[in-house]
Amino acid sequence: MTDTTAPIRPPAASVATDTTVFGVIMAISVCHLLNDMMQSLLPAIYPNLKTDLGLSFGQIGLVTLAYQLTASILQPLVGLYADKRPTPLALPGGTLFSLSGLAVLSVAHSYGLVLTGACLLGMGSSVFHPESSRVALMAAGPRRGLAQSLFQVGGNAGTALGPLAAALVVVRWGQSSLAFFALLALLSGAILWNVSVWYRHHGLARLRAAAARRAD
Repeated sequence: MTDTTAPIRPPAASVATDTTVFGVIMAISVCHLLNDMMQSLLPAIYPNLKTDLGLSFGQIGLVTLAYQLTASILQPLVGLYADKRPTPLALPGGTLFSLSGLAVLSVAHSYGLVLTGACLLGMGSSVFHPESSRVALMAAGPRRGLAQSLFQVGGNAGTALGPLAAALVVVRWGQSSLAFFALLALLSGAILWNVSVWYRHHGLARLRAAAARRAD
């Protein structure tokens, strides 16, 4: 005889998607802070570049264009690829572009190197944002609005801290001090490595479970 008093357990898919993983959300938010802080260093050092390299306003504008082409225009293409082929290791791997960009900018004594550094820095942003947004969604559970808000708070804080960091460090120690900020990319890469492990072993399963629930 069936015991009708036994508690009804939710299906595995429900258990997998109805919890919010705040540890992952906070980790990805901190990395968003570090990423956007590194990105905002470029416009913050425009006065230094203009003075030290004798650049015109037109040349500074081309640096901005090069950065935006790789940081903004390229980003949807990366997102389109990521939708078809999720790549957990793209998260820590993308920080290598930011690290390389800052390293090049720290020793850039020619206009060509400045453009190269700006492009590499922008590519780091393009790789980071699509996959990190996906991770925030994976970890959100039923709190998608909260997860996205926490993720955005990290980015906004980083954008605000970048010019301040440039004023305190770059103005005092010069362009070469950008190499110090490249160390932040290593810190972000270490955090994102652990996030990518969670992404591979738990995040993708949560997305599949959520998709199955919607299909039902």
